[in-house]
Amino acid sequence: MPPGHEIAVDVDRAELFCCVCHDQIYDRDFDASVVLAQIEASTLGGSSAMMMRVAPQPPPPEILLRKRRRVDYRPWIPDPKDRMLMMRSSSPLPKGDGNGDGDSSSLPWGLRGLNNLGNTCFMNSVLQALLHTPPLRNYFLSDRHNSYSCQQKNSNSNISNNANALHNVNTNRNNPRLCLACDMDSMFSAVFSGDRTPYSPAKFLYSWWQYAANLASYEQQDAHEFFISMLDGIHEKAEKVQRKPQNQAYLVGSTGNGDCCIAHRVFSGILRSDVTCTACGFTSTTYDPCVDISLDLEPNQGGSTKIASTKSQHACNGDTESMSFSRNCGKSTLMGCLDRFTRPERLGSDQKFFCQQCQVRQESLKQMSIRKLPLVSCFHIKRFEHSSTQKMSRKVDRYLQFPFSLDMSPYLSSSILRSRFGNRIFAFDGDEPDASTEFSSEFELFAVVTHTGKLDAGHYLTYLRLNNQWYKCDDAWITQVSENIVRAAQGYMLFYVQKLLYYRASEKLVTS
Repeated sequence: MPPGHEIAVDVDRAELFCCVCHDQIYDRDFDASVVLAQIEASTLGGSSAMMMRVAPQPPPPEILLRKRRRVDYRPWIPDPKDRMLMMRSSSPLPKGDGNGDGDSSSLPWGLRGLNNLGNTCFMNSVLQALLHTPPLRNYFLSDRHNSYSCQQKNSNSNISNNANALHNVNTNRNNPRLCLACDMDSMFSAVFSGDRTPYSPAKFLYSWWQYAANLASYEQQDAHEFFISMLDGIHEKAEKVQRKPQNQAYLVGSTGNGDCCIAHRVFSGILRSDVTCTACGFTSTTYDPCVDISLDLEPNQGGSTKIASTKSQHACNGDTESMSFSRNCGKSTLMGCLDRFTRPERLGSDQKFFCQQCQVRQESLKQMSIRKLPLVSCFHIKRFEHSSTQKMSRKVDRYLQFPFSLDMSPYLSSSILRSRFGNRIFAFDGDEPDASTEFSSEFELFAVVTHTGKLDAGHYLTYLRLNNQWYKCDDAWITQVSENIVRAAQGYMLFYVQKLLYYRASEKLVTS
């Protein structure tokens, strides 16, 4: 130790502190003296007479080097004086039950605005929904994806794969240090840190630009396209880590069962497609994994014009060029869209399929159904239409009525097959047990991504349902809204979570 440094002694802890270095210091002689004094006090019982007559032996070296317990732990219970000081000098933390009048301190925990980084409302709207998806939130907040461990694995794999990376054209996308899940983990930590100031997801945007180089610009992008691209980025990274060399069977299995990554464990379901020959009745069945379901809006019905006539100017934004009023300004329901998605569809003569029983191409009926429900169901409403014949694109402003509670049992494969064939079992049903009963078929709405405006000039925002209260997330601004505002919104992406998970996520934490 340099000379001239003043040393202070903590008598209670028997520690040395340097007043110049502003740090604790360790001195071997001082530590040995403290241990020797403690041994004397414990063995001699504190008797001054015995201490004068008996010369204590120095402790062995293993006792001197042993880490001693400085201060015994004693639970602190405040007395009335301490309680009075705490009440005068502090204030209780906000519970964040969401029953306030819009003040930031009354917002639920983790509800934080996202800054617009330049036409990035499409990204902010989807991120707000994902940040409050119960299974996804629990996964990242429980440190199931550790960014440090992930980067260490990437660094090790980078050494072995460096030669292969030189021959790859898309170097940004295959950068081993690029991990959207790590950026999501950092975003979850920042959003749920308690800070109420708007957060800027610049790091995540930059990583997504590296992954999706074709979408890297400050132009407005499609929120659904961003959603699919982001989930693919998380899945692709996990696939590279888990995939065994030259094992394509593992690749197919991991994609089908939805257990390969957190993105597929939360959003992945299985669709069933039955194509039936109209000549002989032979049915070909295929199963396809999906992370969302894209739904066409229903064609206008007779009773829809009454509602559309009173809201034509508001719903259609005054844009009636090259549009059919009954097509663009009517009313649809989510259940009607699902009925339309799962009803039998006659394929045209130009879409004949090869019947294995007839051994010729025949006309057929195709019917979709849901083989396996995901934990979180995302419904994408097709509001943007592109016509190759007319060489024009437009937005469909039809009003969509969606429920807050949704029963998916009528759209499951088991229900549709039972309604079509009764209780009979056919060979094409598959050898594996029915996966539709693995989880509950009842879902609760927790997020709605909306699009307002026209095709070339629009804006995305999100409505979140937290603790049975609805909040409007418009980039950096968050306000509490009523259910009627949400019901009247022009839904573009609807996020439903299984009812059991929703109620567990909505349970309020009891603080002592």
